[in-house]
Amino acid sequence: MRAVKRVLAVTALAAPLVIGCAGLASAHEGGHEGHEGPEAHFAQAQFIANEEGAGEAGVASVVSPNSVDHIAGWVFAGDEGVSGSFTDSGADF
Repeated sequence: MRAVKRVLAVTALAAPLVIGCAGLASAHEGGHEGHEGPEAHFAQAQFIANEEGAGEAGVASVVSPNSVDHIAGWVFAGDEGVSGSFTDSGADF
């Protein structure tokens, strides 16, 4: 039961990170309002679930002629609780 609670906690806490990474990874030319022209993107995520706990980490970046965006974060749930970090930065020009 403890393992199920860990997985549910990590899933709930990691959802914003996964959605953000998926949105950035799906970026394509002409796909965003205000972003015309070519775009370059990168996304990477990892997930672990074992007897010590469960966690997820991810990073994604998008560069276009009008903006740069970066998102990174991680979350881990174990016997001692849940911890994590999330960073989102970017600029439009």
